[in-house]
Amino acid sequence: MGIVQDMIARNRGGEAVGLPCFCTANPYVLRAVLAHAKQTGAPTVIEATCNQVNQDGGYTGMTAADFMVWLRGMAQDAGVPMEQLILGGDHLGPNPWRDQPVEAAMEKARALVASYVKAGFRKIHLDASMACGGEPNPSFAQIAERAADLCAVAEANAPDPTQLIYVIGTEVPIPGGETVEPATLDVTSVARFEETLSTHRAAFAARGLDAAWGRIVSVVTQPGVDFGHTSIYPFAPEKAQPLAQAILTQDALTFEAHSTDYQATSALAELVKAHFFFLKVGPELTFRFREAVWALADIEDRIGFADPSDLRAVLEQRMTDNPGHWQDYYSGAEAAMLRIYSYSDRIRYYWADPKVDAALDKLLDNLGRQPLPQTLVSQSFMGLEFGDMPTSAADLLEGHINRCVSRYFHAAGFSRAAKI
Repeated sequence: MGIVQDMIARNRGGEAVGLPCFCTANPYVLRAVLAHAKQTGAPTVIEATCNQVNQDGGYTGMTAADFMVWLRGMAQDAGVPMEQLILGGDHLGPNPWRDQPVEAAMEKARALVASYVKAGFRKIHLDASMACGGEPNPSFAQIAERAADLCAVAEANAPDPTQLIYVIGTEVPIPGGETVEPATLDVTSVARFEETLSTHRAAFAARGLDAAWGRIVSVVTQPGVDFGHTSIYPFAPEKAQPLAQAILTQDALTFEAHSTDYQATSALAELVKAHFFFLKVGPELTFRFREAVWALADIEDRIGFADPSDLRAVLEQRMTDNPGHWQDYYSGAEAAMLRIYSYSDRIRYYWADPKVDAALDKLLDNLGRQPLPQTLVSQSFMGLEFGDMPTSAADLLEGHINRCVSRYFHAAGFSRAAKI
């Protein structure tokens, strides 16, 4: 993991360099991320969340070991060595079981952390910030003590704990995204940042985790960025300046920014300059994926296949039949539109539905039988360069997803071809 610490030292020294973190379990998105990694050779962070992947299967049906085997197979197919990838676990803690009593939820969280580090995940975000079993919101000290508890589990279960790096703090939306449009966003105060550090430092010391404390590389704070269903809250660098200066008073640390999806590329670059070294992105990736699928479905309609996929109708019907992933987020007259087109991208939970997956396979099979007419490609994927226009559905899908991937690397100080 030396490359991360080296890049962090460069960032703290004033070089605008950081690392995007791609948080998704969508296989098409992951293959696009891996294709970018193969082309550029850049170190690539791929993360799974506690809700996506856990010992109970999460909403993907995968354990951490399952996810690792799955990703390893895709990386091998893409020709990307696993040493180029940095696997992270996001919001590892009791969140999936927060309705249970504290100790029961924490026991589940311990098993979660152990499963991730045993599987080979190395970037571990410890997040025990949520109230469990109806308790009051935990204090800074309680959050820190629970995080230290989980860190001790990670240290005891990792094949080589010296390879682990940790992220602490949680001044961000809950895993899964905002349930309503945020009215305002408060940048984390220097006082809250310092209290996070002081309580965690004391809790780690009390458990004899001094070595692990030396491998904490980042603290999650709120720089003032987020998105709702139809709104984006842009980064204002001047508001985060006190925080950006405060990190330099701490040895070898940076910030991690969550919910950076849909920020302008220039804003992402400003975040990196302000020492938000890790840029987390998830829904924007699957938002681009959905855009590409809708465009391909439009091409399918225009060609007029005898046995069309009806992908869009199938997906909308499955979301109506199984509203669990969106009904707490969207309501009223706009719900039908938001189910498909919102920035919060609740549609991402339905791509693995067997009927949706079968319809997508049929769409790609229909379009994969011959090169697509460039005139239709140009209409549905507007803005592509003439003379350099993909005519295969797979290439169009990958290229559109990589509009997100490549801009994050650009904002983090990577040129398209450079290897850092």
